[in-house]
Amino acid sequence: MSSRNHTIVTEFVLLGLTDDPVLEQVLFGVFLVIYLITLVGNLGMIVLIRTNSHLQTPMYFFLSHLSFVDICYSSNVTPNMLYNFLSDQKTISYAGCFSQCLFFIALVITEFYILASMALDRYVAICSPLHYNTRMSKDICISLVMVPYAFGFLNGLSQTLLTFHLSFCGSLEINHFYCADPPLLMLACSDTSIKKMAMFVVGGFTLSSSLFIILLSYLFIIAAILRIHSAEGRHKAFSTCGSHLITVTIFYGTLFCMYLRPPSEKSVEESKIIAVFYTFVSPMLNPLIYSLRNTHVIHAMQQMIKGNLFPNNAA
Repeated sequence: MSSRNHTIVTEFVLLGLTDDPVLEQVLFGVFLVIYLITLVGNLGMIVLIRTNSHLQTPMYFFLSHLSFVDICYSSNVTPNMLYNFLSDQKTISYAGCFSQCLFFIALVITEFYILASMALDRYVAICSPLHYNTRMSKDICISLVMVPYAFGFLNGLSQTLLTFHLSFCGSLEINHFYCADPPLLMLACSDTSIKKMAMFVVGGFTLSSSLFIILLSYLFIIAAILRIHSAEGRHKAFSTCGSHLITVTIFYGTLFCMYLRPPSEKSVEESKIIAVFYTFVSPMLNPLIYSLRNTHVIHAMQQMIKGNLFPNNAA
């Protein structure tokens, strides 16, 4: 009897955020604008950092990789979601779902540890300014971004293989706007206990370990800032951390709400709303947060605009 319920899965159906055709058209416009702002903002940040000599420091090196991850992160989900808003058949192939799940997990974990690397950079800059150039050398900076990429991909691959090793039967409707682990587990008709445990262990470890690095770094940073006698010096030191703290709060806060809960109908439904923030809002806001709060970035932007509009004067 059970063997007849098992079929070869070739595609899934993504239920998305709504089934209202009018609201879908509105959401298409909203998320298209968000996606374009995300692409322009993050690509602009990467180009600005790579072309401006004043931004060739470890801090902006990490920021350029954060922007790159945000572009990949948003592009992994948004194009298919926009297509589904205008399509009657909201399907995604088995291979497409596998790759979307893989890259989503890999990029989330990568962003965790890039944010942790940025916290370490601020710790060294504020607590050991005289040794900053040696402790944050080019080789160390490259290692601090390559390790997160490798670790993220390996974890993403292992988690995705565990998910797609499960048997899916009955309804193949994913109650989400992308192929996410929790709603996929709701479709499985085989034992999911190992996968749930692995998801909880990996999710808990990556969240807690990267957040521990960030919190420990800021504990030392705050202690060092409090030892600065002048109010101006304290403000200047802390202002270099403000943008990073805002980004960390948005990103970690939403992911803690989503992934450190066992999958259920209620939690999956709530997670769709939470996912909007870290999938679309966070990648869009990051370049704005770092540019609007950073005088060096603003100055570099002004130089680039003047150089493009008035090349003779810039020369």
